[in-house]
Amino acid sequence: MNLIETIQRKLKENNVTAYLILTSDYHQSEYVSDYFKTRAYISGFTGSAGSLVITENDARLWTDGRYYLQAEKELEDSGNVITLMKAGDPKVSTIYEYLANILTSDSTLLFDGKLVSINFIEQLEKKLPFKVKYMTIDYIINGIWPNRPQLPKDKIYHLDEFFTGSSYKEKKQEVLASLNDNHCDTLILTALEDEAWLYNLRGNDVLYTPVFLSYTIINEKETILYIDKDKINHDVKSYLKENDITIKNYEDIYKDLTKMKDKNIAIDPNKVNYEIYRLVKEKNNVKYMTNPTTLLKCIKNETEIKNTILAHIKDGVAVSEFMYYLKHLDNKEDLTELKASHYLTSLRKKQKGFIEPSFNTICAFGKNAAMLHYSPNPENDTTITKDNLLLVDSGGQYLEGTTDVTRTFSIGNISDEQRTLFTTVLKSMINLSRAVFLEGCRGINLDILARGPLWEKLLDYRCGTGHGVGHVLSVHEGPNGFRWKVVPERIDNAILKEGMITTNEPGVYLEDKFGIRIENEMLCVDAGSSEYGHFLKFDTLTLVPIDLDAIDINMLKKEEKEWLNNYHQKVFETLKGYFSGDMLAWLAFATRKI
Repeated sequence: MNLIETIQRKLKENNVTAYLILTSDYHQSEYVSDYFKTRAYISGFTGSAGSLVITENDARLWTDGRYYLQAEKELEDSGNVITLMKAGDPKVSTIYEYLANILTSDSTLLFDGKLVSINFIEQLEKKLPFKVKYMTIDYIINGIWPNRPQLPKDKIYHLDEFFTGSSYKEKKQEVLASLNDNHCDTLILTALEDEAWLYNLRGNDVLYTPVFLSYTIINEKETILYIDKDKINHDVKSYLKENDITIKNYEDIYKDLTKMKDKNIAIDPNKVNYEIYRLVKEKNNVKYMTNPTTLLKCIKNETEIKNTILAHIKDGVAVSEFMYYLKHLDNKEDLTELKASHYLTSLRKKQKGFIEPSFNTICAFGKNAAMLHYSPNPENDTTITKDNLLLVDSGGQYLEGTTDVTRTFSIGNISDEQRTLFTTVLKSMINLSRAVFLEGCRGINLDILARGPLWEKLLDYRCGTGHGVGHVLSVHEGPNGFRWKVVPERIDNAILKEGMITTNEPGVYLEDKFGIRIENEMLCVDAGSSEYGHFLKFDTLTLVPIDLDAIDINMLKKEEKEWLNNYHQKVFETLKGYFSGDMLAWLAFATRKI
């Protein structure tokens, strides 16, 4: 009996209509520690986004366009007992529509209340003309997951003001001011990136994101940090005491919330889990609002910007060395995607202040690059040969900042189609990079600049054009981003403001053929004012050559060539002091004027 059948038998025994399993931890994080990878364990699908619904006679998995191809393959490998639901396809029911169709007033929906956001349940309830019964304790998984990984135990550490530019006490005052403006006295904070930012602390509980599992209750009187006390060393304990931060055990928050009453509580419904809301809603006045910390941390201060620039110099050195390596493959045999990925990581590790990659490196050769979030592993590792494209999307966490860069490299000769589409993607990226816009614009107003050259060819990509980037935090952070339409669950359509960092990464993905993406991080900066208002623009932070060997120069307009030449001059002038000999000569050639 497979896992799905085992679960279906348990559902029938307990008179449960449907079992809902989302990709989340208790904090609605994008990446989760191994303990929380229930959906991956049950379904076999390992992508970072997906929702699984199991009923007595059916099992379905929803995931978005980034993962269609990967999900098809992994679900097939798992025995084809789960139906893939391609989220975003207008012909496919949403998970809310599906649940509304199968649930009745007599149904019971099972989920772990700590793993589901308030917003998800409320979106579902809007689809239902009746109240459905919920079972919010996940009693199933404990009996079918032997040797389940433990919750992480790594120590946390203090990130000095030299890197953050602002103290915990300063940040707390900003948070309290925001609460006061919104007529709230208490904030329940559960988003790990927000807590790490607030405290100027970092950890290792989530792969690729230097955060730690914790909850926070903050008000004028006190700040309580709920965390596994074994993670706190002497220095951090002293730091917390100096800042009047009370430490309690991680799970104690649920007991404490039952005692809370007559408070005006601010809660972010996209971040706070349903169990927390259930415990406080009856005895308190709950107000939904975006976490003040989210809005504060997305605008980088002068120190963070200065340090992020340094991080991109380090990253530029590492990725440029990698590009040099790829462009001199003649004497290297049996280079595979996995070997190339490991080599790139080794180059980043040579940089002082490197912590870890900021996500799992996408190193995809040929047709593998058509899968937006393909990553090589020992089972699918492909040899990098000649006469095709290699797409590498990677990033680093440094003490100074977080990086995310994609370059698509021509290995040997490429086809006319590949060259044309590479140049089209480049034109798209340049268009958005050159934007000048009135303050008040959102990413949705500017996205057409990137998609325009592709839409003219009746092409598109099934993902956003760009996402916000945290500071030594998550590589994917709202509330800023670029997308052609509002996707409510993405929370990336905030007004663009000075100090925000956003990626710019249009692409083309042709199934069973190839994929192309070019990505830079951009800082939103002042562009001047006139009688019409205050204007903004972008400064590119990423410092890595764009492969001139893959460009059809005749397709570029004068202003596009000018932008590319200026960008490459900046790359060369910034990085030249880090190289010598053949590497320096190559860098000059790779950034030559066209």
